[in-house]
Amino acid sequence: MEFGLFMNGYLPGPAAHNGAAEHTMLMREIEYAILADSYNWKYAWFGEHHALTEYSHMSAPEVVIPYVAAKTERIHLGSAIINLSPPVNQPTRNAERVAMLDHVTGGRFEFGTGRGAGEHEMQTFDLHTSETKEMWNEVAPEIVRMWEQRDYEFEGQFFRVPSPHNILPKPYGVGHPPIWVGCGNPGTFTTAGQQGIGAIAFNFEPIYNLRGRMEAYKEGIANCTEPLGQFVNDNIMMTNAVVCVADGNRAREIAMSAGRGYLNTMVNLYHSTMPPQPGAVKWPGRPRAIRNEEELDFAIEAGYLLCGNPDQVLEQIAKYQEVGTDQLVFGIPNEGFEHDEVIEMIELFGSKVIPEFDKDPEHRTAKMRATAKRKHPDFANPMPEGLEVEVIPTNALIPLGG
Repeated sequence: MEFGLFMNGYLPGPAAHNGAAEHTMLMREIEYAILADSYNWKYAWFGEHHALTEYSHMSAPEVVIPYVAAKTERIHLGSAIINLSPPVNQPTRNAERVAMLDHVTGGRFEFGTGRGAGEHEMQTFDLHTSETKEMWNEVAPEIVRMWEQRDYEFEGQFFRVPSPHNILPKPYGVGHPPIWVGCGNPGTFTTAGQQGIGAIAFNFEPIYNLRGRMEAYKEGIANCTEPLGQFVNDNIMMTNAVVCVADGNRAREIAMSAGRGYLNTMVNLYHSTMPPQPGAVKWPGRPRAIRNEEELDFAIEAGYLLCGNPDQVLEQIAKYQEVGTDQLVFGIPNEGFEHDEVIEMIELFGSKVIPEFDKDPEHRTAKMRATAKRKHPDFANPMPEGLEVEVIPTNALIPLGG
C-alpha cells in the first residue's frame, strides 16, 4: 500500500473572506507537499474546485504543481480532479496542459479527472451535473488520441476540432500520465475498472462498507481488454483522515476538538453528485462532532479515521489494505490540527508508519506506465504532397533525415 497527501485549499470560517489568510493557507499546503517528498510519501494530490467558499479555494492545480515539482525530486503530483467538461476546461487545452505537466515534473504527474463536485460548482460555468457525465465520456478517450496523433480532428457533441491539428506538446517519455477518475457513485467504480483507469475514492462511511465497490472495481479491471489509455492503471486511491502525533493523548484531543466534522458539512452542501449518508448534516448545521472517548474508539474501529501515535496508528491501518486500498491518502490539514502539528504528522507518519507498509521504492503507476502501448497511428490521413523541406536551422536538435 502506498501513501499520499490531499491538498484542497480548505479554509473554514471568516478566514475564507480574508486575503492574507487565504494566502497563508495556500502557501502552507504547498509547503506540506514539498516536505512530504523527504519523508517517504509517494503522492501529493491537489484538488480543482470552483466557487466553493470555505470548502476549497484550490482552483488551479496546474499552477501549483510545477512549483512543487521544482522543489521536489521523487513525489508524484496529481490533479484531484481536473474537470473534463469542455466549458470548464476545453479538451485540447487539457491535453496540452497535462502533457506540459508531464514534462516539467519529469514524468511525475498523475492525471486525475472527473465531473466536478456538484450543481453549485457547475453553475459557475453555466452547466448542470446532468450534462457532465456524457461530456466526460466523450472527452476522456479523445485526449489520449490528441497525445498520439499528429493530424487530430474531431466532430463531437460537446466540442470540435474541425480540421487536422497537431496538439502539442506530446507527453514525456514512454506512454502518458496515469489516468484516474473521481468515484462518488457506486457505478463509477465498476466503470473505472472496466476502462482500466485508477479510482479516486472518498471515505465518508465505515471502511468495510466500501468493500463491495472496491471488489466491483477489481472485477472490472480484471476483465478490461481495451483500456481507455495506453495501459491499465490498476489502483484504488482512498482519501481519509489521520491524526498522528508523538503524543497519543494529544492526537485524541485533536480528534474530539470543537469543530470536527465541519468539513463534512461542506461536503454535504456542495457534493450533490454523491449519495448522501444517513443523518448527514449540511452546512450551516452544527457538525456531528466526536463527543467522547467511546465514540472516538468506534470511529477508529470503523475506519473513519486513523488516530494516535505512530505505534497506535500502525495497529489501525491494516483494515484499509484488507478492503483493497492500493493508495491511502490523507486530506490535510483536517480540523483541530495546528500548523506545526501537521508538519509533525508528515514527518512522523512518513518515517515511522509508511516504511512498514510500503517497501518498494518505485511507484506502482510508474511500473504500469512502463507497459504502455500506443492505441492510434501518428497520422489518420494521408500526408499531403508538396511538404518537402530543404533547409532547417543548423542548431536543430535533430537534422533533416535524422
